[in-house]
Amino acid sequence: MNKLSIGSVLPAFTGIDQNGEELNATSFNGKRLVIYFYPKDNTPGCTAQACSLRDDYSLLTENNIAILGVSADSVSSHKKFIDKFNLPFPLIADTDKVLLNLFGVWGEKKFMGKIYDGIHRTTFLFDESGVLISVIEKPNTKNHSSEILAIYNSAI
Repeated sequence: MNKLSIGSVLPAFTGIDQNGEELNATSFNGKRLVIYFYPKDNTPGCTAQACSLRDDYSLLTENNIAILGVSADSVSSHKKFIDKFNLPFPLIADTDKVLLNLFGVWGEKKFMGKIYDGIHRTTFLFDESGVLISVIEKPNTKNHSSEILAIYNSAI
């Protein structure tokens, strides 16, 4: 598992969102881009994280920040998750784990003595030029938007 390092340029990518539409890296040109990878729709931590971003979405967009969520869930799962929690940002369905591997967040995990492959909850923050300025390895799911804003505000 090789995560992107600070100073890396946003890699070219294409993904399918909750509406079955294609999104790519150039869709976010000129924006500060937050790409957050999370394990699973409709689970407690992932829901708290998404709702934190939803609750401060206006503040994030006022600061020229675009949000993009990515998990291995299906397009239909993402659509239901967005509808259920009124999420205002896109979610990419990375069922083939292309982005998960590209960003280095898919790998071995341990839980209750079991070892398995899964998504490591990680958030990448890019500046307007597409340069990686921060990686949050274990985000605070309930206050994730505050973490993001603090990092961008300190980078000014």
